[in-house]
Amino acid sequence: MTIDMENLVESIMESLERIPDIPLSDIPGIDLYMDQLTTFMDEKLAHTTRYPGEDKVLTKTMINNYAKNDLLPPPVRKKYSKDHLILLIFIYYYKNILSINDIQALIEPLKKRFHISDTEELTLSDIYTEICTLEKSLLDPIQEDIRIKADKAEHSFADAPEEYRDRMKLFSFISMLSYDVYIKKLLIEKLIDGFREEQDPKPRRRKGN
Repeated sequence: MTIDMENLVESIMESLERIPDIPLSDIPGIDLYMDQLTTFMDEKLAHTTRYPGEDKVLTKTMINNYAKNDLLPPPVRKKYSKDHLILLIFIYYYKNILSINDIQALIEPLKKRFHISDTEELTLSDIYTEICTLEKSLLDPIQEDIRIKADKAEHSFADAPEEYRDRMKLFSFISMLSYDVYIKKLLIEKLIDGFREEQDPKPRRRKGN
């Protein structure tokens, strides 16, 4: 197995550049029925799935479950507003790394801004715009960090047998990326636990206790 780490990294960089965002101006200002909502999300976020064209971004079942689990306010006369779409976009990204309970705690303040008049301060649209701006500012540092990890992986296992060397370099690269995600996930969970304790200071009981 021969791996060209440089080409691999450049391919990753190109894919990062293509990660779609959904500008606030692209989010419909009119209320949508369920089918219209899922079509919109598929059109905008299909390229973020592992198997575009096969994987669904959101399904009716998912959206109904989010409402049942109090992540999403119920639709009004079977229609979903711009604020519904904003919350669903946040939930879509969070669900890849967080539990339903953690997402509930995290977006509770956002739900309090649900259907706040545009004439008032800090609407969901304001929050969404600010977060999108922050995320865009991180793209260059993320790309640089990936390049550093790739370089470390390229110089790893120098003494390994030649037939295994490339495979082990790839293993090193994946392991460093995974460790980075693991550490950040631990940090996110600690932050959410602290946030949850502020909202409800009663000690939490673990299941089985």
